[in-house]
Amino acid sequence: MRASNCAIVYGVTLSARPPAIAPQATGSPRPIAVDLFAGAGGLSLGFEQAGFDIVAAVEYDPVHAATHLYNFPECEIVCRDLRKLSSDRLMQAVARGVTKLRPTTAWDGTVDALIGGPPCQGFSTGGKREEGDARNEMILEFVRIVEQLRPRVLCLENVSGILDERFASVREEAFRRLRGAGYQLSGTDGTLNAKDFGVPQSRKRVIVLGWRGGDPGVPSSAGRATVLVGEALEGLPNPAHYPSLLSSDQVPLGITGTLLRNSSTGSYSRLLAGLDTPSWDFSHPRVWDHTLLSGSRRTVHSADTIRRFSQTKPGSVEPRSRLFRLTPSGHARTLRAGTGAERGAHTSPRPIHPTQDRVITVREAARLHGYPDWFRFHVTNWHGHRQVGNSVPPPLARAAGEQLIKKLGLAPVRPTAKLHLGDASLLSLSMAEAVVRLGAVTDELPAPRSRPVIPEALAG
Repeated sequence: MRASNCAIVYGVTLSARPPAIAPQATGSPRPIAVDLFAGAGGLSLGFEQAGFDIVAAVEYDPVHAATHLYNFPECEIVCRDLRKLSSDRLMQAVARGVTKLRPTTAWDGTVDALIGGPPCQGFSTGGKREEGDARNEMILEFVRIVEQLRPRVLCLENVSGILDERFASVREEAFRRLRGAGYQLSGTDGTLNAKDFGVPQSRKRVIVLGWRGGDPGVPSSAGRATVLVGEALEGLPNPAHYPSLLSSDQVPLGITGTLLRNSSTGSYSRLLAGLDTPSWDFSHPRVWDHTLLSGSRRTVHSADTIRRFSQTKPGSVEPRSRLFRLTPSGHARTLRAGTGAERGAHTSPRPIHPTQDRVITVREAARLHGYPDWFRFHVTNWHGHRQVGNSVPPPLARAAGEQLIKKLGLAPVRPTAKLHLGDASLLSLSMAEAVVRLGAVTDELPAPRSRPVIPEALAG
C-alpha cells in the first residue's frame, strides 16, 4: 500500500489521486532528481524521459506550480521563493517525494541530480538585459542548493545572454563556487541550439553540466533527426472548426479530427500524439484522453487583421504587428514568454500559423517545443503561452539527462505502471486561487504591476 496518494505542500493537502506507480520490480532504481525554478516542467519532463524520477520541484509562481503538479502529480511541488527556502526544508520535500514513488524502498538521502533554469529575463537578449536585475542573482541560489545538497550531478540551463561580458561577475562567481564544491563543469562558454536536438525551433541555450566524478561531457546531437514546422503541426485540426474553443481550451476531436490525428505519418508528430512509443522514452506512461484536443483556445482576429495575415508570406514578417509567419519547411523562431505580472504582464508576440490566417494556439506552440499532447498548460492563452515560452524544450533537456545518466553509470529503467494526471481544476486557477491551493507564502510573491491593454492581434 502507498503511504499516501495525496500531494502535500508544507501541510497543505491537495487533491487525492488514485494509486499510480508501483515500485520497480526489476532493474536498477531510477536515479532521483530535484528541479529548481521548475515552471510548467520542460526540464522535468526531459529528465524523466532520460530515466530520472523527478521527486521534488520548486516553483515560486503558484499558477505555474499548479500546472507542474497536474503533469507530475507524484512529484512533491514546493511553491516557494528559493531565496526563502532552506536546504533542510527542501530535503524534507525530497523525502516525501521519494516515499510517494518508492514507499517500500529505503532511501539513503542521496540526491542524484539537481537541475534548474534560474529566471533568465535579466540575461535575455529579448529583454533589456539589466545588469542590476535581481533575477540575475538567482543563479547563485541554485549554486547554494548545490553546495548544501551535494548532488552527484547537476544541470544548469540559461539563455545565451548569460555569456555576455556584462554578466561575467555573477557568472564566474557561480562557476567558481561550483568548481570549489568539487564539480567539473562543461558547457560554460558556449551554446546549444534546440533545433539540433530534434526541436522544430531555433532556440539557443547554455547548458552547463556538472559531475563530481570527472568531466561530464556535453549533450550529444548525434543521430537526432531534423524536425521542421510542417511535421510538428501535422495532425492538429483547425481550431476554427470547433466553435466551443472560443470559450474553452479543449474540445472532443470527433470522428474527423481523430482520423486527421491518426493519419499523421511523421515520427515526431506521431510521437507527440501518442500514436508511437519510441525506444528512448523512459518516462512514466500517462493515462490521458486521446479523444480530446487541449490547449487550443481560439484567438479572435478582426477582418483587417485576417486580411493582413493572409497577405504575409511564410517566412516573412507582417509589417504592422511585426509577427513572423511560420514556414512549414523551416524552423520556428524562438518562442518567447512575455513578462509576468510583476513586470507588467506583457504578452509576447505569437507567430502566425503557416497556412491559417491566425496566431498559433498553445498546443501548436507546445508541438514546436517538443511537448507531447498529454502535457497540458493553463487554460488561458496568456498563462499557457508564458509556460511554453519560459520552458526548456523537453528534447534538449532529455539530451542533457541522457548525458548525465550515462556518467552515473546507470542503464535507464522503463516504468510499466501508468501514471494518472492531476486534477484538471489545477489548470484553471487564478493567481489568488493558486496561492491558496498550493499553500504559497503571499509575502514571497512579487507585487503585480498594472496589466496593459493587449493588441487585438495578440489577445486571447
